[in-house]
Amino acid sequence: MQPIVRSVFHAPSHTFSYVVWDAATRRAAIIDPVLDYDPHSGRSGTQTAEQLIAVVEAEGLRVDWLLETHAHADHVSALAFLKARFDASTAIGERITEVQARFARLFNLGEDFATDGRQFDHCFADEETFALGDLPAQVFHTPGHTSDHITYVIGDAVFVGDTLFMPDAGTARCDFPAGSARDLYRSIHRLFAALDDDQRVFLLHDYGTDTREPACQTTIGEQRQANIHVAEGVSEDDYVAMREARDATLPMPVLILPAVQVNIRAGHFPPAESNGLRYLKIPLDEFGAHWQPREH
Repeated sequence: MQPIVRSVFHAPSHTFSYVVWDAATRRAAIIDPVLDYDPHSGRSGTQTAEQLIAVVEAEGLRVDWLLETHAHADHVSALAFLKARFDASTAIGERITEVQARFARLFNLGEDFATDGRQFDHCFADEETFALGDLPAQVFHTPGHTSDHITYVIGDAVFVGDTLFMPDAGTARCDFPAGSARDLYRSIHRLFAALDDDQRVFLLHDYGTDTREPACQTTIGEQRQANIHVAEGVSEDDYVAMREARDATLPMPVLILPAVQVNIRAGHFPPAESNGLRYLKIPLDEFGAHWQPREH
C-alpha cells in the first residue's frame, strides 16, 4: 500500500507539489500544483506545472485526480492549467464554500460568482474515501491554518498541506479568516491518533535552515516525537498561546490577495473584461500590515 511519490519544488514560494501514483496500475494524482506568478509584473507562467507534466509523461501515468489541500494564500494554483491538459477530476474540501463566500464579499465578485464549490469537480467530506488505482485513499478535514483545509492519506503517504512543517520548523500560521490555533492543534493530534508512526508525511512548504536545505518528507512518528510546536507533551493551551503570539508578529503573505482570487476559482483567472484583459483586485485600505480586515 505504498504509492510512489515525486515532488517538484517552487523556490519563490517554497512550495512542494506532488505527483503520486499506484505502481501497479499507473493511476496518478497531482497534489497542490503551483502556477508561476510574478506579483511585480502580473505575469503568469507554467514552468513549474510543466515539471509535473514531465513526471507524468516520463512515468507513463494516467492522471485521475487534481487535488488541493485548501485555497492557498501564498501561491497561485495551476489546477485549471492541468485540468486543460489531463482528463482528470479537480477536488478540494467541502468547506471551500465558506472561503468562497468570505472572499466573494471582500472582492465584491457579484451574484454571478457561485459560492457552492461548483468550480471544482468534487468537494470532499471529512472521512470520505476514494481510490487511486488499487490504493485506498481517505480525506481528513484538518482545519486550523484555514477552515477548509484537508489532508489526503493515500496508502501509507500523508499529504498534510499546511497542517505541519518539518519537525524543526513546527506548524503553520493560523491567523487567516476563520483560522484557529486550537483547531490546528486538535487536527494534528487527530492525525497522530489515526495514523501509524511509520507513515510517510509529505509537506507543502519548507524554508530550510542554516544547516539544511528545504525538505519535504518526514513521518508521523518523527512529528509526534520531535515537532517543536506540537510534539507529545505540549498542551493545547500552551500551543495556542505560542501560536497566537507568533502569528501576531507575521506580515500578510505577499501573494494572498491575488492568489485567493484565483484559487477559489479552482485555478481560473477572473473573466476578461470588455477590453479583453483580465484583472485581479486589490482592496485599498482594508488591512493593516497584519492580516486583519478592518471592521465595517
